[in-house]
Amino acid sequence: MVDMTKIRRESMRWRLLDTLNKARPHTSSAHWLLEVMRGVYADATALEIQRELDYLHDRDLVELVKQPSGMWFADLSRYGVDIAEYTIDCEPGIARPPIYWNE
Repeated sequence: MVDMTKIRRESMRWRLLDTLNKARPHTSSAHWLLEVMRGVYADATALEIQRELDYLHDRDLVELVKQPSGMWFADLSRYGVDIAEYTIDCEPGIARPPIYWNE
């Protein structure tokens, strides 16, 4: 049986990494990331974005700043850049598409 929740979660993690990579060198707010993710997942929530950013932060792929006001800001770490640029292997938990341009 296909676990659609897992597919969504892991795909969203990749899309967050890819979006942060494209936004570099600018820091991205979680609110802006939510609006970008809603282009793919119309029902995405702020809590969902925060949960996936926390996951990516725990894996040292994203640097997070959580302000007391509730605003979150994210940047890719050097490992996050390496994952986004396909220079290192991607462990399970992130649905990074296979590389197609070097085949």
